[in-house]
Amino acid sequence: MTDREIHQNPLAIAEQDPPERRDAAANRIRILEAARRVLAERGPDALTMDAVAIAAGVGKGTVFRRFGNREGLAAALVDGEMRDFQNRFLHGPPPLGPGAPAPQRLEAFVVELLQHYAENLPVAVLAAHELDQYGSQVMNALLFHARTLVRKIDPHLDSHVVATMILSAIAPPMIIDSRQRGIQAQTLQASALALLRGITRQPLPDNRRTRLKASPPGDH
Repeated sequence: MTDREIHQNPLAIAEQDPPERRDAAANRIRILEAARRVLAERGPDALTMDAVAIAAGVGKGTVFRRFGNREGLAAALVDGEMRDFQNRFLHGPPPLGPGAPAPQRLEAFVVELLQHYAENLPVAVLAAHELDQYGSQVMNALLFHARTLVRKIDPHLDSHVVATMILSAIAPPMIIDSRQRGIQAQTLQASALALLRGITRQPLPDNRRTRLKASPPGDH
């Protein structure tokens, strides 16, 4: 199975991949490592199939057969960087993992995701520019998880809309802008938590809660 064929189930990437031939697995690792180098040293615009093939020391056809196109390569890089994080929020200890109340889990999720983006910013920026924001398997998993926690916290809210707004608020472009303005990571995390907890801390009027209750099909 190629990387193009595994972006199906939103929470599937935490599972073990099927075994590959040794040479195929070695080529995949070599190509992804080369892609990370190109991305870190020269930025997203320089990440071409030609450049990655040269950096990896393989033929361009090998890169295309393995990943299909530039978007497939970008998706594989994002999935690879996020695999450990997803495993931790699905199966790790609380408060990020199961066992903590939903509000604590959502706060831990946002703080840890911000930190992960900051530590892997070149790949995160690539995801923001090259992929539909929730088009890759891992981004669907993030949205699904956030949506599930929002629904547990307040079933009156449209969990899809709220979860999308949360992820958009901590997206990589915002991290870049904050760095350019000299904002420290701790300030960024505190600001995100303030948004989650509600700046005004005032309850919504009953009529507004009624309007927000409707959720899209499949959100239950």
